[in-house]
Amino acid sequence: MTGEHKPFYQRLSLTLLSLGILAAAIVLGKEVLLPILFAVLLSMMLLPIANYLAGKGFHRILSIGLPVLLTLIVFGGLVYFLSAQIINFLDDAPELNKKLSEVGSATQKWINQNIHITVRKQNEYIKETVEGIKDNSPKLVGFTFGSLTGILTYIILLPIYTFLMLYYRTHIKKFLVGVFKNGSEEKVNEVLEESSTVAQQYLTGLMIETGIVFTLNTIGFLLLGIKYAIFLALFAALLNLIPYVGMLVANVFCMMVTLATAEDATTVAWVGAILAGVQLIDNHLLMPLIVGNKVRINALVTIVGVLIGGLLCGIPGMFLAIPTLAVLKVIFDKVPDLNPWGELLGDIAPQETQVTKRARLAISKVKGRPKPVKV
Repeated sequence: MTGEHKPFYQRLSLTLLSLGILAAAIVLGKEVLLPILFAVLLSMMLLPIANYLAGKGFHRILSIGLPVLLTLIVFGGLVYFLSAQIINFLDDAPELNKKLSEVGSATQKWINQNIHITVRKQNEYIKETVEGIKDNSPKLVGFTFGSLTGILTYIILLPIYTFLMLYYRTHIKKFLVGVFKNGSEEKVNEVLEESSTVAQQYLTGLMIETGIVFTLNTIGFLLLGIKYAIFLALFAALLNLIPYVGMLVANVFCMMVTLATAEDATTVAWVGAILAGVQLIDNHLLMPLIVGNKVRINALVTIVGVLIGGLLCGIPGMFLAIPTLAVLKVIFDKVPDLNPWGELLGDIAPQETQVTKRARLAISKVKGRPKPVKV
């Protein structure tokens, strides 16, 4: 019995079972899978540079090692700059804590006057929350240690994985062609090349987008004259890498810090306005250019994908959600049986797939009009 003649409930059950097994494998093996997936994206981004250097006569190892080394230097510079900003921020932590306490007292008085919850009751809620945090402190320490260990793992393994993937890229390509060719090696090569192009466009566009967002945030915050302007601008730009959710967290954090450090309360509103304006520019001008015109993922699928990625793998999963969806969109559009999934992921006006073409042709034949009709 072929797949086309199997009952719908049977095909649906197999699909759900496969998705469940895949999700379980991702959760259980994310410590191994995530560095590999990040290395795949980084290797795709560095591939044109490696090919260019190889074409100029550089040795194979040198043509791969130089782009990887340059990436490490740039990343190290970014970490150093961010660390310096964080140190400056922490130096003023006692003063910031004092001002936050003053803001908290004023907030408690406002709640007491307007919502009629006494300050004593509010303090009881705060005390219960603090006690809950103390009870969970061993878990928090373990989580922090695990996070630091994960960062060190990325620092060590990511460049190694990237170098080896670029070095053995021919072997990997032959393996994928041999496994998935199904009688059409040209089709598999086309999917691999387009997937690589989409990943390169995404990462390149993402770096440009982050730089522009950081520049706009910095200009706006410096014009306002707020404290920690560069740190807050960089923090918001980095959180913007997490679609939708990241900018919301950045807004809350930047406004809270400004509320504790600014003399005029209207400055807080201006900080929110600047971040909202930058977000509008990002959503309507910068984001559409991330993956170009080849692949467009609609907003609903993007949000759901980011949330599922976060549920399975945390913040790294949120970051990997969009490039993964973009590559899946390419695969779905190229495989006729998966075209409906490609249309589901696509934007409002997706490109016509093979399923759509066959459906339009069948309708026209039933109506006695062989000429395709416009839907």
